[in-house]
Amino acid sequence: MSDMRLGAVIITMGERPGELRALLDSVARQEGDPVDVVVVGNGAPVGPVPDGVRTVELPENLGIPGGRNVGIEAFGAAGSEVDALLFLDDDGSLPLTDTAQLVREAFAADPVLGIVSFRIADPETGLTQRRHVPRLRASDPLRSSRVTTFLGGANAVRTKVLAEVGPLPDDFFYAHEETDLAWRALDAGWMIDYRADLVLHHPTMPPSRHAVYHRMVARNRVWLARRNLPALVVPLYLGVWLLLTLLRRPSRTALKAWWGGFREGWSTPCGPRRPMKWRTVWRLTRLGRPPVV
Repeated sequence: MSDMRLGAVIITMGERPGELRALLDSVARQEGDPVDVVVVGNGAPVGPVPDGVRTVELPENLGIPGGRNVGIEAFGAAGSEVDALLFLDDDGSLPLTDTAQLVREAFAADPVLGIVSFRIADPETGLTQRRHVPRLRASDPLRSSRVTTFLGGANAVRTKVLAEVGPLPDDFFYAHEETDLAWRALDAGWMIDYRADLVLHHPTMPPSRHAVYHRMVARNRVWLARRNLPALVVPLYLGVWLLLTLLRRPSRTALKAWWGGFREGWSTPCGPRRPMKWRTVWRLTRLGRPPVV
Protein backbone atom coordinates (compact mmCIF):
# COMPACT_ATOMS: atom_id res chain seq x y z
CA MET A 1 0.00 0.00 0.00
CA SER A 2 1.42 3.37 -1.00
CA ASP A 3 1.42 6.20 1.55
CA MET A 4 1.26 8.82 -1.22
CA ARG A 5 -0.81 11.81 -0.13
CA LEU A 6 -3.63 12.72 -2.50
CA GLY A 7 -5.61 15.91 -2.87
CA ALA A 8 -8.50 16.76 -5.17
CA VAL A 9 -9.30 20.04 -6.92
CA ILE A 10 -12.88 20.61 -8.04
CA ILE A 11 -14.06 23.85 -9.63
CA THR A 12 -17.72 24.77 -9.75
CA MET A 13 -19.90 27.52 -11.14
CA GLY A 14 -22.50 26.87 -8.45
CA GLU A 15 -25.02 25.55 -10.99
CA ARG A 16 -25.01 21.87 -9.97
CA PRO A 17 -25.10 21.58 -6.17
CA GLY A 18 -26.62 18.10 -6.26
CA GLU A 19 -24.01 16.75 -8.64
CA LEU A 20 -21.21 18.41 -6.67
CA ARG A 21 -22.41 16.77 -3.45
CA ALA A 22 -22.55 13.37 -5.20
CA LEU A 23 -18.97 13.83 -6.39
CA LEU A 24 -17.76 14.85 -2.93
CA ASP A 25 -19.49 11.81 -1.43
CA SER A 26 -17.81 9.53 -3.98
CA VAL A 27 -14.39 11.00 -3.10
CA ALA A 28 -15.10 10.50 0.61
CA ARG A 29 -15.87 6.82 -0.04
CA GLN A 30 -12.42 6.14 -1.48
CA GLU A 31 -10.41 3.41 0.23
CA GLY A 32 -7.14 4.16 1.99
CA ASP A 33 -6.11 7.47 3.48
CA PRO A 34 -8.66 10.26 3.05
CA VAL A 35 -8.31 12.49 -0.01
CA ASP A 36 -8.04 16.18 0.92
CA VAL A 37 -10.47 18.25 -1.16
CA VAL A 38 -10.53 21.89 -2.27
CA VAL A 39 -13.60 23.20 -4.08
CA VAL A 40 -13.11 26.45 -6.01
CA GLY A 41 -16.17 28.58 -6.65
CA ASN A 42 -15.25 30.07 -10.03
CA GLY A 43 -17.07 33.38 -9.83
CA ALA A 44 -19.89 31.83 -7.80
CA PRO A 45 -20.56 30.74 -4.22
CA VAL A 46 -19.75 27.11 -3.51
CA GLY A 47 -22.67 26.43 -1.19
CA PRO A 48 -22.70 23.90 1.67
CA VAL A 49 -20.04 21.19 1.61
CA PRO A 50 -19.21 18.34 4.01
CA ASP A 51 -16.96 18.96 7.00
CA GLY A 52 -13.27 18.89 6.11
CA VAL A 53 -13.73 20.12 2.53
CA ARG A 54 -11.93 23.43 1.97
CA THR A 55 -13.49 26.08 -0.25
CA VAL A 56 -12.18 29.09 -2.16
CA GLU A 57 -14.69 31.52 -3.66
CA LEU A 58 -13.44 33.74 -6.48
CA PRO A 59 -15.12 37.09 -7.30
CA GLU A 60 -14.98 36.34 -11.04
CA ASN A 61 -14.79 33.37 -13.35
CA LEU A 62 -11.10 32.79 -14.15
CA GLY A 63 -11.83 29.99 -16.60
CA ILE A 64 -11.10 26.31 -16.17
CA PRO A 65 -7.28 26.46 -15.99
CA GLY A 66 -7.32 29.61 -13.84
CA GLY A 67 -9.75 28.05 -11.38
CA ARG A 68 -7.76 24.84 -11.18
CA ASN A 69 -4.55 26.78 -10.61
CA VAL A 70 -6.17 28.51 -7.64
CA GLY A 71 -7.04 25.07 -6.30
CA ILE A 72 -3.44 23.93 -6.79
CA GLU A 73 -2.14 26.91 -4.83
CA ALA A 74 -4.64 26.19 -2.04
CA PHE A 75 -2.54 23.07 -1.42
CA GLY A 76 0.61 25.20 -1.09
CA ALA A 77 3.12 26.27 -3.72
CA ALA A 78 2.49 24.01 -6.74
CA GLY A 79 0.40 21.74 -4.52
CA SER A 80 3.32 20.92 -2.23
CA GLU A 81 1.11 19.76 0.66
CA VAL A 82 0.28 16.57 -1.26
CA ASP A 83 2.10 14.22 -3.65
CA ALA A 84 -0.54 14.17 -6.38
CA LEU A 85 -3.76 15.99 -7.23
CA LEU A 86 -6.98 14.65 -8.71
CA PHE A 87 -8.78 17.07 -11.02
CA LEU A 88 -12.46 16.14 -11.25
CA ASP A 89 -15.43 17.74 -13.04
CA ASP A 90 -18.09 18.88 -10.57
CA ASP A 91 -20.83 16.96 -12.40
CA GLY A 92 -18.91 13.68 -12.37
CA SER A 93 -18.57 10.97 -9.73
CA LEU A 94 -16.24 8.08 -8.95
CA PRO A 95 -18.32 4.87 -9.19
CA LEU A 96 -15.61 2.65 -7.68
CA THR A 97 -14.10 2.97 -4.23
CA ASP A 98 -10.55 1.90 -5.14
CA THR A 99 -9.78 4.64 -7.67
CA ALA A 100 -7.65 6.74 -5.33
CA GLN A 101 -5.68 3.70 -4.16
CA LEU A 102 -5.05 2.60 -7.76
CA VAL A 103 -3.72 6.11 -8.48
CA ARG A 104 -1.34 5.84 -5.52
CA GLU A 105 -0.14 2.44 -6.69
CA ALA A 106 0.34 3.62 -10.29
CA PHE A 107 2.57 6.50 -9.26
CA ALA A 108 4.47 4.38 -6.72
CA ALA A 109 5.20 1.69 -9.32
CA ASP A 110 6.46 4.04 -12.05
CA PRO A 111 8.74 6.93 -11.03
CA VAL A 112 8.54 8.61 -14.46
CA LEU A 113 4.75 8.51 -14.58
CA GLY A 114 3.65 12.12 -14.16
CA ILE A 115 -0.01 12.19 -15.21
CA VAL A 116 -2.81 9.61 -15.25
CA SER A 117 -5.86 10.15 -17.43
CA PHE A 118 -9.09 8.45 -16.31
CA ARG A 119 -11.76 6.90 -18.52
CA ILE A 120 -14.97 8.94 -18.70
CA ALA A 121 -18.10 6.81 -18.97
CA ASP A 122 -21.76 7.77 -19.19
CA PRO A 123 -23.45 6.70 -15.93
CA GLU A 124 -26.51 5.33 -17.69
CA THR A 125 -25.03 3.56 -20.71
CA GLY A 126 -21.48 2.91 -19.49
CA LEU A 127 -20.23 4.06 -22.90
CA THR A 128 -17.12 6.16 -23.43
CA GLN A 129 -17.13 8.71 -26.25
CA ARG A 130 -14.33 8.45 -28.78
CA ARG A 131 -13.24 12.03 -28.03
CA HIS A 132 -12.68 11.04 -24.39
CA VAL A 133 -9.94 8.56 -25.28
CA PRO A 134 -6.75 10.67 -25.55
CA ARG A 135 -5.11 8.85 -28.46
CA LEU A 136 -5.70 8.49 -32.20
CA ARG A 137 -6.52 4.77 -32.01
CA ALA A 138 -9.61 5.28 -29.85
CA SER A 139 -11.86 2.44 -31.03
CA ASP A 140 -11.27 0.42 -27.85
CA PRO A 141 -11.74 2.68 -24.80
CA LEU A 142 -11.11 -0.27 -22.48
CA ARG A 143 -7.47 -0.53 -23.56
CA SER A 144 -5.02 1.30 -21.33
CA SER A 145 -1.88 2.78 -22.87
CA ARG A 146 0.78 5.47 -22.80
CA VAL A 147 -0.63 8.66 -24.32
CA THR A 148 0.44 12.20 -25.17
CA THR A 149 -2.35 14.20 -23.51
CA PHE A 150 -5.07 13.74 -20.90
CA LEU A 151 -8.65 14.61 -19.97
CA GLY A 152 -8.90 17.83 -17.99
CA GLY A 153 -11.75 16.89 -15.64
CA ALA A 154 -10.74 13.31 -14.94
CA ASN A 155 -7.07 12.91 -14.12
CA ALA A 156 -4.32 12.80 -11.51
CA VAL A 157 -1.08 14.80 -11.70
CA ARG A 158 2.02 14.49 -9.56
CA THR A 159 2.70 17.79 -7.85
CA LYS A 160 6.37 17.33 -8.81
CA VAL A 161 5.27 17.83 -12.43
CA LEU A 162 3.54 21.11 -11.58
CA ALA A 163 6.56 22.28 -9.57
CA GLU A 164 8.91 21.45 -12.46
CA VAL A 165 7.03 22.64 -15.55
CA GLY A 166 4.52 25.09 -14.13
CA PRO A 167 0.72 25.08 -13.82
CA LEU A 168 -2.00 25.16 -16.44
CA PRO A 169 -1.97 28.22 -18.75
CA ASP A 170 -4.43 30.68 -17.18
CA ASP A 171 -5.02 32.70 -20.35
CA PHE A 172 -6.42 29.70 -22.26
CA PHE A 173 -9.63 30.00 -20.16
CA TYR A 174 -11.13 26.92 -21.84
CA ALA A 175 -9.80 24.26 -24.26
CA HIS A 176 -6.36 22.72 -24.89
CA GLU A 177 -4.90 23.72 -21.53
CA GLU A 178 -4.35 20.02 -20.74
CA THR A 179 -2.33 19.42 -23.90
CA ASP A 180 -0.18 22.46 -23.12
CA LEU A 181 0.67 20.97 -19.71
CA ALA A 182 1.07 17.48 -21.19
CA TRP A 183 3.59 18.62 -23.81
CA ARG A 184 5.62 20.49 -21.20
CA ALA A 185 5.61 17.44 -18.94
CA LEU A 186 6.68 15.11 -21.75
CA ASP A 187 9.42 17.54 -22.72
CA ALA A 188 10.71 17.37 -19.14
CA GLY A 189 10.88 13.56 -19.29
CA TRP A 190 7.60 12.59 -17.62
CA MET A 191 5.14 10.06 -19.07
CA ILE A 192 1.34 10.00 -19.26
CA ASP A 193 -0.93 6.96 -18.96
CA TYR A 194 -4.55 6.47 -19.98
CA ARG A 195 -6.05 4.02 -17.48
CA ALA A 196 -9.32 2.43 -18.52
CA ASP A 197 -9.84 0.98 -15.03
CA LEU A 198 -9.93 4.42 -13.42
CA VAL A 199 -13.45 5.60 -14.20
CA LEU A 200 -15.25 8.89 -13.77
CA HIS A 201 -18.98 8.79 -14.43
CA HIS A 202 -20.02 11.86 -16.41
CA PRO A 203 -23.16 12.42 -18.49
CA THR A 204 -22.58 12.48 -22.24
CA MET A 205 -22.63 16.06 -23.50
CA PRO A 206 -21.32 17.76 -26.67
CA PRO A 207 -18.39 20.13 -26.04
CA SER A 208 -20.04 22.69 -28.30
CA ARG A 209 -22.63 23.33 -25.55
CA HIS A 210 -20.23 26.05 -24.38
CA ALA A 211 -20.97 29.31 -26.22
CA VAL A 212 -17.29 30.10 -26.66
CA TYR A 213 -16.33 26.62 -27.84
CA HIS A 214 -15.41 27.24 -31.49
CA ARG A 215 -13.51 30.49 -30.88
CA MET A 216 -11.58 29.16 -27.88
CA VAL A 217 -10.69 25.88 -29.59
CA ALA A 218 -9.23 27.71 -32.60
CA ARG A 219 -7.47 30.47 -30.66
CA ASN A 220 -5.95 28.09 -28.15
CA ARG A 221 -4.85 25.68 -30.87
CA VAL A 222 -2.74 28.48 -32.35
CA TRP A 223 -1.44 29.50 -28.91
CA LEU A 224 -0.57 25.87 -28.15
CA ALA A 225 1.54 25.62 -31.29
CA ARG A 226 3.20 29.01 -30.88
CA ARG A 227 4.13 28.26 -27.27
CA ASN A 228 5.38 24.70 -27.59
CA LEU A 229 6.33 23.53 -31.07
CA PRO A 230 9.59 23.98 -32.98
CA ALA A 231 9.17 26.73 -35.58
CA LEU A 232 9.32 24.26 -38.49
CA VAL A 233 6.43 22.22 -37.08
CA VAL A 234 4.04 25.11 -36.30
CA PRO A 235 2.68 25.64 -39.87
CA LEU A 236 2.39 21.90 -40.45
CA TYR A 237 0.46 21.36 -37.21
CA LEU A 238 -1.92 24.25 -37.83
CA GLY A 239 -2.33 23.39 -41.51
CA VAL A 240 -3.43 19.85 -40.67
CA TRP A 241 -5.94 21.10 -38.11
CA LEU A 242 -7.28 23.69 -40.55
CA LEU A 243 -7.86 20.95 -43.12
CA LEU A 244 -9.51 18.65 -40.57
CA THR A 245 -11.81 21.46 -39.46
CA LEU A 246 -12.93 22.16 -43.03
CA LEU A 247 -13.46 18.44 -43.71
CA ARG A 248 -15.88 18.29 -40.76
CA ARG A 249 -18.03 20.84 -42.61
CA PRO A 250 -18.99 23.04 -39.66
CA SER A 251 -21.98 25.35 -39.86
CA ARG A 252 -21.48 28.85 -41.19
CA THR A 253 -21.83 30.29 -37.66
CA ALA A 254 -19.34 27.81 -36.20
CA LEU A 255 -16.85 28.39 -39.02
CA LYS A 256 -17.08 32.18 -38.56
CA ALA A 257 -16.34 31.80 -34.84
CA TRP A 258 -13.52 29.36 -35.60
CA TRP A 259 -11.87 31.76 -38.09
CA GLY A 260 -12.17 34.60 -35.60
CA GLY A 261 -10.42 32.51 -32.96
CA PHE A 262 -7.73 31.41 -35.42
CA ARG A 263 -6.93 35.05 -36.26
CA GLU A 264 -7.00 35.98 -32.58
CA GLY A 265 -4.49 33.23 -31.86
CA TRP A 266 -1.99 34.86 -34.22
CA SER A 267 -2.60 38.47 -33.22
CA THR A 268 -2.56 38.18 -29.42
CA PRO A 269 0.18 37.23 -26.92
CA CYS A 270 0.34 33.50 -26.28
CA GLY A 271 2.54 33.54 -23.19
CA PRO A 272 6.14 32.35 -22.93
CA ARG A 273 7.49 30.40 -25.90
CA ARG A 274 9.42 27.29 -24.88
CA PRO A 275 9.67 25.05 -27.96
CA MET A 276 9.94 21.37 -27.16
CA LYS A 277 13.09 19.45 -27.96
CA TRP A 278 13.24 17.48 -31.19
CA ARG A 279 13.60 14.31 -29.12
CA THR A 280 10.21 15.13 -27.62
CA VAL A 281 8.76 15.43 -31.11
CA TRP A 282 10.15 11.96 -31.77
CA ARG A 283 8.76 10.67 -28.46
CA LEU A 284 5.29 11.95 -29.36
CA THR A 285 5.62 10.25 -32.74
CA ARG A 286 6.65 6.93 -31.18
CA LEU A 287 3.68 7.17 -28.82
CA GLY A 288 1.41 7.32 -31.85
CA ARG A 289 0.57 11.02 -31.97
CA PRO A 290 3.16 13.20 -33.73
CA PRO A 291 2.56 16.90 -33.05
CA VAL A 292 0.85 17.46 -36.38
CA VAL A 293 -2.54 15.89 -35.47
